[in-house]
Amino acid sequence: MERRVCAMDHMSGMKVVILAGGLGTRIGEESRTKPKPMIEIGGKPILWHIMKLYSHYGFHEFVICCGYMGQVIKDYFVHYYLHQADSTFYLNTRKMNFQGAAVEPWRVTLVNTGLNTLTAGRILKAREYIGGEPFLLTYGDGVSDVNIPDLIRFHRQQGRMATITAVQPLGRFGGVQIDMETCRVLRFKEKARVDQVWVNAGFMVMEPGIFEYLEDGSEMLEGGPFERLAASGQMSAYRHTGFWSCMDNMKDKAYLEELWKKGEAPWRIWGKKVCKTVI
Repeated sequence: MERRVCAMDHMSGMKVVILAGGLGTRIGEESRTKPKPMIEIGGKPILWHIMKLYSHYGFHEFVICCGYMGQVIKDYFVHYYLHQADSTFYLNTRKMNFQGAAVEPWRVTLVNTGLNTLTAGRILKAREYIGGEPFLLTYGDGVSDVNIPDLIRFHRQQGRMATITAVQPLGRFGGVQIDMETCRVLRFKEKARVDQVWVNAGFMVMEPGIFEYLEDGSEMLEGGPFERLAASGQMSAYRHTGFWSCMDNMKDKAYLEELWKKGEAPWRIWGKKVCKTVI
């Protein structure tokens, strides 16, 4: 027997780790003044869009791994409430009041993980803020309409160390060979060939034991660590057939911007009622 409820269970206490330290050299002039996660879609940084997706499902605690121009991300959150609120400035007394802002219930930890640190190393440097519990992990430049609670339930059912969300776009990303019956990742390759089908879209779930696979952090996460996880049978793939897009270059940005302007952005799910099935 099943029942429908509209509340999240204890899984919503999981932290969301976002990799936001890369250079973003293929995104054009904007990357000279801001990191790629701060490049805007619809007047908001793509980082904000990603956080809104997780927050929609009740995940409000974020650990953001900063690197290139990380101060831009820090400045954004320092002034976040100021930019949302109505403001009154008393110039003669140098006082100010802020009223009326309804802001998200986010707790955001920004970690300086270094300018040239690779992705495995960024996660290692954020370890003390992640803690010893399972956590969510994604990239700071991709949006999707993936159902996060379903992803977590799938991860728990599989019982493996890591779960990635796999999608089927054109073959220019990290390729994944999947056992279709068990959903186990058989092989992970950092760069895909044209004939490869399933690719890693981010939106991952990690057990705390993942840190053992990162070793000294001197590799890309998608290189040695993921290959070791796949080789040891400890990686699952959650196959997502809905929307996903990264913002890797100006063409991607224009595509996402157009979807937003038309009111057709599939990842804009916040504000909708969240229900889940409890067995």
